[in-house]
Amino acid sequence: MLFLVLSILCSVTVGVIFKITRKYNANPIQIIAFNYIMAISLCYFTFSPDLNVVHADAPWNIYAAIGVLLPIVFLFLFTSIKHMGIAKTDAAQRLSLFIPIIAAWLIFKEEFNSYKVIGLIIGFIALLFILKKQSGNDQNKWIYPAAVFIGFGIIDILFKQIALFTALPYTTSLFIVFDISLAVSLLVVVYDVAAKRVKLNYKNILFGGLVGIFNFGNILFYLKAHKAFAENPSTVFAGMNMGVIVLGSLVGMLFFKEKLSKINILGLVLALIAIVFIVKSQF
Repeated sequence: MLFLVLSILCSVTVGVIFKITRKYNANPIQIIAFNYIMAISLCYFTFSPDLNVVHADAPWNIYAAIGVLLPIVFLFLFTSIKHMGIAKTDAAQRLSLFIPIIAAWLIFKEEFNSYKVIGLIIGFIALLFILKKQSGNDQNKWIYPAAVFIGFGIIDILFKQIALFTALPYTTSLFIVFDISLAVSLLVVVYDVAAKRVKLNYKNILFGGLVGIFNFGNILFYLKAHKAFAENPSTVFAGMNMGVIVLGSLVGMLFFKEKLSKINILGLVLALIAIVFIVKSQF
């Protein structure tokens, strides 16, 4: 249970760091690039990926797709937290789990039971309520959390495809994806510095390093939690998603004074109920 709690804390902390960077007028793409430098370093020394076993038959098209999508979706995550707050963004990110579930139904023809159907319906309503704009608030830009929802949903589908490729350890595939994401991020940073005369700033390096530590910590402890609960993965699945939604909402409201309407709060409650139904459908 400790690993699960640590994973939840790391996930929410990434959002907190992004929220804090707003006060320092930080550069998001520089933060994302240095985040991957830190994450790659930690991944290499923690998992010791054997790159000698990587061969041409590896799913390079999926690696490339995730590697490009990750920094893009991270930018949307950064912007969503800036405009919509931690509570709504975390909820949108966690509800993205419904996209691979729907894909399993439509593309892979997976059979659905009543619990899963009810969970999807409640989850869709929850998302609408969470993203509902408060009257008179021009900063409520729902397009950003919507992009987070769709982006992380697609990334989840692609990561599941990587998990099916058992010729390489999952952690080695993760290391390769991080490398591609770093390359994409650095290309943008180099372009900004060379063409737009944007300066590298130590605060972006610092924030990027912190994001990288907690981003990697989230992945590491999540994998360890799954290993600890190997016979009951639904516990990890439910605990992670519900824990991030609850803690993210509390942090947003208590520490950053984020305002949620009654219908937004109802949406958060419905999101938790939807996750319960999805977990129940696995039994």
